[in-house]
Amino acid sequence: MDIERKTVFLVDDNTTNLTAGKAVLAERYKVLTLDSGERLLKILEKNIPDLILLDIEMPEINGYETIKAIKNKRETEHIPVIFLTAKSDVDNELEGLSLGAIDYITKPFSPSLLLKRIEVHLLVETQKRELRNYNHHLQEMVESKTKSVVKLQDAILKTMIEFVERRDYVTGGHIERTTHYLNTLLNAMRKYGLQKEKISSWNLNLILQSARLHDVGKIAIKDSILQKSGNLTPVEFEEMKKHTIVGEEIIEEIKRNSEEQAFLEHAGIFAATHHEKWDGNGYPRGLRGEEIPLQGRLLAIADVYDALVSERPYKEAFSHEKAVEIISKGKGTHFDPQLIELFLNVSDEFEKYHLSLKEGTKI
Repeated sequence: MDIERKTVFLVDDNTTNLTAGKAVLAERYKVLTLDSGERLLKILEKNIPDLILLDIEMPEINGYETIKAIKNKRETEHIPVIFLTAKSDVDNELEGLSLGAIDYITKPFSPSLLLKRIEVHLLVETQKRELRNYNHHLQEMVESKTKSVVKLQDAILKTMIEFVERRDYVTGGHIERTTHYLNTLLNAMRKYGLQKEKISSWNLNLILQSARLHDVGKIAIKDSILQKSGNLTPVEFEEMKKHTIVGEEIIEEIKRNSEEQAFLEHAGIFAATHHEKWDGNGYPRGLRGEEIPLQGRLLAIADVYDALVSERPYKEAFSHEKAVEIISKGKGTHFDPQLIELFLNVSDEFEKYHLSLKEGTKI
């Protein structure tokens, strides 16, 4: 079976050289002879060869100017160019190689040497092209695999969240709402340059996704406590507090069996610290001030706001204004003072989202 022959353009202003060169090349390659750089550039607008043999010393446009034009166009920059020259000069060769030529052949050339040089360079170009194709397909495979992993992660995350909220129907929709409020606070931090160094190192989409697991520990809390219609007794409240530690333990167990560390690291912090208080009177560890990770301090505000403006069996929903007033009074005790100032700057965005949910026009 005949293999399709490669195409070589031979460019030289000397007719004798063109004739001799074509005679050597024609047995192995499709050959097009051209007597000037201008004609070559015009032909290249519609025809792309596998290799160009280009004379340097030509009138009008010499070889150096011609190769510059070839390498400056996206459509032709990849074509391998071998210079043909009657001069044997190191400086000339360096100039040509710096402009993108892959080799030099001195005229008059040996037919066998010319064929071997072309053969070697075409083989190299074929291998380079195959490597590019391989890398392209490999990148596609990686992207496809990444999408599959992310899709699986999202599916698992959604299932876990739905399971938690199905058991704790009293606070249904809480996770989605707190995630939205957290996003509002994070955007405000970027806008005002607050904690700029830390925030710039975070993948905010990853942060928001991981925050959705903050109540995963409720899986281990009894239904009689989760779904109680009245206030919890002190004993029941102590049991409810355990959802923070349990959540952290669940996520740590997942981390031990997973390569995805960043997402789970944030998730564990959210789970363990969103009920800590600035003055040290929170739980589960009684952390104080900046001992509480920034993730926990942010989510504490979103979490409390949602609890205040939401109806519960044991209380009516507070108005947005009342919720803001209560949270403001927690400045320096329950909440990070700096973050409360941030919250007050964007509290109208909290209200807008809250009202959109009440009206059934979620934004």
